[in-house]
Amino acid sequence: MKLETKRLTIMPCTRPYMASLSEGEYSLGGHIASHLKKLDQNPEEYGWGVWLVTEKETGRIVGDIGFKGRPDAKKVEIGYGFDPSVRNQGYATESVERLIQWAFTSDGVERIIAECLSDNGSSIRVLEKLEMKRTGQEGDMVYWERKEENNE
Repeated sequence: MKLETKRLTIMPCTRPYMASLSEGEYSLGGHIASHLKKLDQNPEEYGWGVWLVTEKETGRIVGDIGFKGRPDAKKVEIGYGFDPSVRNQGYATESVERLIQWAFTSDGVERIIAECLSDNGSSIRVLEKLEMKRTGQEGDMVYWERKEENNE
């Protein structure tokens, strides 16, 4: 499975995919290691965890996006992180929008939710560009939601 945008390729993170990377090409952070363990235990998690984002022009992995598990009660939580060298180039908005489109074509997904720190201006701008609506705040954490257009 592979998703594409004009500038980016987005692939689900799997052990074979990670093994195909050159040493040091992308850091195996805690969230990726956790996702791979989940995927080993339950192959149905495929697509509902970490996806790696690659620049088409250079082939370089510039970040990761994805879901925090399979849909539950018709909603799924999305998250993202990008290398500082590519921030403010629209990669987060472009790739996360494509992944949201993919999720809404899946059975059972009617809402995408997200959270970010209230002082994370960059992430807030991305969520606003993705037409996410602010649904609340608890302490320093701001919560967001986007409903499938057909269900609003």
